[in-house]
Amino acid sequence: MKIGLFIPCYIDAFYPKTGIATLELLEKFGQEIEYPTEQTCCGQPMANSGCNKDAHDTEALFIRNFAKYDVIVSPSGSCVHHIRDNFDALEQTADVQHVRKNTYELVEFLHDVLKVREFPWAKFPHTVGLHNSCATLRSLRTASMSERREPFFSKPKALLSAVEGIKFATPKRPDECCGFGGTYSVTEEAVSARMGLDKVTDHNKAGAEYIVSADTSCMMHQQGCAERNGVPIKFIHIAEILNGVQL
Repeated sequence: MKIGLFIPCYIDAFYPKTGIATLELLEKFGQEIEYPTEQTCCGQPMANSGCNKDAHDTEALFIRNFAKYDVIVSPSGSCVHHIRDNFDALEQTADVQHVRKNTYELVEFLHDVLKVREFPWAKFPHTVGLHNSCATLRSLRTASMSERREPFFSKPKALLSAVEGIKFATPKRPDECCGFGGTYSVTEEAVSARMGLDKVTDHNKAGAEYIVSADTSCMMHQQGCAERNGVPIKFIHIAEILNGVQL
C-alpha cells in the first residue's frame, strides 16, 4: 500500500526526531512512504476552540495533500481523532470520506494493520510509565478504559513489550487526563498546570524513568510541568523506542 506520512505542526517544529523515527520505523517494515511537502496543520486547534468553520481551508488543503494515498499514518492520536471524527467543515465528498476512513495513528497502524509483534533492533533498558492520551484512549480505543471496568488491553504496551530490556511502572491513576487538552491548557492555565504536575508526580512515584506516549502534545505539556517543578523524569515518543533509539 502507498502511505502518506502526516507529521503534525508541533512535531515538525519541536520534536523532529519523532517524525524521523516514524518514517524510519515504517520503512523498516517495507512500507512505501511519501511525505507531502505542502502539508500543514490538520485544523484541530480551531475545532478544539469551537471554530469548526474556520478550519475549512486547512482541512481542504489536507484533503488535497492526502486523498491520493491508500492510507495516512501519523504519530499523533489527537490529530488522527480530529481527522477521523471531527473533519466536518467540508462537504463530505468521496475524497473526504476516504481520508477520514483511512487515517491511522502509528500505534494502531502497527498493531492492527501491519500486525507487528517484533522489533528485533530495539533495546530500551529503562523503566517507563505509559501515558495514553484522552484521544487515543477514549476515541481511538488503543487501550482499555479503567472507568468502564472492561478487560485490560493496551496496544502500545503490547508493542513496547517486544522491546528488549524495557520495564513498566504503573501510576495509581493511569487513565487520568494530564491537563493538556488542546486549547484547554491555554484557557484554563492554572488547572491544566496542576493536572500536569499531578500526572508526572504520579509516574515518578511509581518509579518511571521515562514517560512514553503516542502523543507528543501531551508530553510537551507534561515535560514543561516536570521541569518547572523539579520532577526528575524524562519523556520520549513511542516511535523513537520502537525504532531503536540510542540514548
